[in-house]
Amino acid sequence: MSPRSRALRRSSAAERLSKKIESRRAHLGVIGLGYVGLPLAVEFGRAGFQVTGIDIDKRRVHRLERGESYIQDVPTSEVRALVRAGNLKATSDFSVLRRIDAVNVCVPTPLSKQRDPDVSYIVAAAKQVATYLHPGMLVILESTTYPGTTDELILPLLTETGMKVGEDFFLAFSPERVDPGNPRFNTRNIPKVVGGVTPVCTEVAVRLYQQRLEQVIAVSSPQVAEMVKLLENTFRSVNIGLVNELALMCSRLHIDVWEVIQAAATKPFGFMPFYPGPGLGGHCIPIDPFYLSWKARASGFEARFIELAGYVNGQMPDHVVNLVAQSLNRRGHAVHGSRILVLGVAYKADIDDTRESPSIDIMETLRERGARIEYSDPYVPTLQFGGKRLRSLPLTPARLRRFDCVVIATAHKAFPYAAVLRHSKAVVDTRNALRGKRSPKIARL
Repeated sequence: MSPRSRALRRSSAAERLSKKIESRRAHLGVIGLGYVGLPLAVEFGRAGFQVTGIDIDKRRVHRLERGESYIQDVPTSEVRALVRAGNLKATSDFSVLRRIDAVNVCVPTPLSKQRDPDVSYIVAAAKQVATYLHPGMLVILESTTYPGTTDELILPLLTETGMKVGEDFFLAFSPERVDPGNPRFNTRNIPKVVGGVTPVCTEVAVRLYQQRLEQVIAVSSPQVAEMVKLLENTFRSVNIGLVNELALMCSRLHIDVWEVIQAAATKPFGFMPFYPGPGLGGHCIPIDPFYLSWKARASGFEARFIELAGYVNGQMPDHVVNLVAQSLNRRGHAVHGSRILVLGVAYKADIDDTRESPSIDIMETLRERGARIEYSDPYVPTLQFGGKRLRSLPLTPARLRRFDCVVIATAHKAFPYAAVLRHSKAVVDTRNALRGKRSPKIARL
């Protein structure tokens, strides 16, 4: 018998909760019904659990009550079926936590204006959990954060109730690994890392996830699990920063960086291809490395490599704007007064998520320099920009010809790239969407 199993047997509360989980009698809760929380709630509902989602956004709650999904990767048909079956409910009332056996906290963790971690959403959720904490309850934090958050912020709030972790209640951290729009990997088949405050906490959390997810990986502590997520995204940020710097270098040397990467990728060992772009976007890669560097500074360590990668990646939208200016200059135009069409405002291809999108930064800078900006994105029908609401423009030959420059900022598969090249006066391609095409109209990253 493993040490965790022996510890589990010593905790009657853990044993009772584990039996409820394995028999699907446990009532589960998910706080935060966004890109992480809703897919998780749906997976638990599919496993036969009764799941109650909690969100302060009443619009989300009302849509879920009607059986509607607002997340691209979660079909409305599945939400409707779970709601009708009674396996999925939604509310803004945290008092339902009194009846919840296990709750997953999936709230946002943005950065402040000073690029310091903003854990206010985590703290607010933890305070609500502490208010309704009861014996035998499992609490799992999934929000990406710095190492130590679970032990330093969540645990003290919960132990103030007088209950003891590992005996009366159970606390763990399990990093979300959602990749929106990924057709191959989803909440169910992405391996789930879990680290509990005590071995019993780990064991109970592992048993919960094992009821639906394909692979669950236990680690020794919440700090390890917290660091796992930051390592994954910092790895991507640093390597993207390297290839972005290489792209800037190749631009000066008049070398096609895309051809260089393609050729280097033929090496069967010792190389992993990363690709340059107009900047980092989404809820993880632009943010998570700064959580790690902040924690490093707090412990007296300077994460120079991470900070440098962040700086390089942060310069890419300005580089794209310079490419636009150069393309216009070649035709005798200035940025000021030019009509520019941006293709794609989502942060990556084939999704509707605009969080931290570099497209928005590019548009803002061009607008500040006097350009007249429009956009087209089949996944984002409207966009609040420059104090007004813009509408996505359908792409037609006549419309493309009216713009002085077209910027391919997000490589949606739905865009008619051959027509874009044929009918546009100038094209700045930041994603190599026009790979293999040769034309004086094209300026590549």
